[in-house]
Amino acid sequence: MGEQRYFNKGLGLKKVVGVQVVRDYFSDLIERMRAEDFRLTAGDLTFHLAKEFGFCYGVDRAIEYAYETREKFPDRRVFITGEIIHNPGVNQRLVDMEIRFLGGRHPGSSYDDLRKDDVVILPAFGVPVKDLERLRDLGCIVVDTTCGSVLNVWKNVERYAKEGYTALIHGKYYHEETRATASQALKYPGGHYIVVLDMKEADRLCDYLDGRSDRTELLRAFENAVSPGFDPDAHLERLGCANQTTMLSTESLAIAEKVRRAMARRLGEQGAAERFRAFDTICTATQDRQDALHALLDERRLDLMLIVGGYNSSNTGHLLEIALQRGPAYHVLNAGCIESAGLIRHQPLNEHAETGTHGWLPEGPLAIGVTSGASTPNSEVEAVIRRVAEVHGTPVA
Repeated sequence: MGEQRYFNKGLGLKKVVGVQVVRDYFSDLIERMRAEDFRLTAGDLTFHLAKEFGFCYGVDRAIEYAYETREKFPDRRVFITGEIIHNPGVNQRLVDMEIRFLGGRHPGSSYDDLRKDDVVILPAFGVPVKDLERLRDLGCIVVDTTCGSVLNVWKNVERYAKEGYTALIHGKYYHEETRATASQALKYPGGHYIVVLDMKEADRLCDYLDGRSDRTELLRAFENAVSPGFDPDAHLERLGCANQTTMLSTESLAIAEKVRRAMARRLGEQGAAERFRAFDTICTATQDRQDALHALLDERRLDLMLIVGGYNSSNTGHLLEIALQRGPAYHVLNAGCIESAGLIRHQPLNEHAETGTHGWLPEGPLAIGVTSGASTPNSEVEAVIRRVAEVHGTPVA
C-alpha cells in the first residue's frame, strides 16, 4: 500500500500537538471571564466580553492540522498556499515552524518551487480548483484544512452550474475564499459566476435586470468579478445565490431579496420562482459572533467597543460594522495598537490602512465591550485587555 497523499481528516497526532497549540493560543484570563459572566473588573474599568468570539471550530481545526503536518513530516519541505487564517500572529508562528508560504503576506516561495513529495497545506479558505489540480499533478502530499462551511457553499455553487444557473456570490472577488468558491462554477461547461460586494453593486445588477443599463455598463462595473466569457444577456437568466461565509448575514439576505424582486419584475413571480434560487450559507460561527455582539450591545451600556483581529479578516471587519452602529468602536490588530490612554492605532471601517486616534479612552469609570473575529486567538484578546487596563492605570491582577 502506497503512502497516503491526501489528508482532510487530520493526521492522527491531535494529542501530540495539543499541548503546543494550547501553549501558543490559550488564555487563563479569558477562561476566568467566561466563568464570571464574561466580565472583568480592573479598578474603575469593567470589561464585557461577547459570549461568542475568537477561534471557531474551522480555525481550530486548520491550526491543529498545520501543527500535525509539521510533526508528521519533520524532514519534508512543508508549504502552505497562503495565509492559513487572517491573523498575522498565527501565520508568523507557521513561518517560525519552517512552513513556507506560496502566497499571501509571507511570500517566499511559489508553485514553481514545488517538487514531488513536498507537503502542501491548503488553508481554511480553500483553494481554486486549478490550484488543487496542479498540486496533484506535481505529486505533492496535500493536507486540506478547508472549512466545512466553505465546502457547503461549494456544493451549492457546483449544483447551480450543473443545473444551468449562474452563481451570484455575495463576497469580495479578491478574497481567497471567494476565488475558491467561484472556481467551483467552472467545473461544468457553461458554468458562470458574478460576485457582488454590497448593496451598491446589487443595485447595479438590478439596474441591468430592470433594463436601466446595458451589458456594456454591467461588464465595466463587474470587470474583475465575473467568470471568463461572461455574457449578461445569456448568463443572468438563471441565478443561484451563495456567499463568502464571513460576510454580514443581514446584507447577504437583503441582496438576495433585492435581486429576487428584480427577477420577479423581469419574469413575473412564477418565472422568478423557477429561475432564482437562494440558500443562506453564512457559516454558523460567523452568525453566532454577530448575534453575540448584537446581544452584548443590547444588554450593556458600553462606553466603547474593541474589536480584536487581523485587518484583512472579513468577519472581524463586519463585527466593527455592527459595533459602530451603536457607538465608538475600534478595530485593533493586537495589544501593540494601544499606544497610551491618549492614542490608539486602529483600522477604520472599509479602509485598508491603520490610523491613529487621540483621546480614545475617556477617564473612568468605563464599561468597555470586547469581541474578536473567528481567526483571533484568546491569548491576543487577553493581551489587549491587559494593555488597556495598564495604560488606564488599573492593571489586571
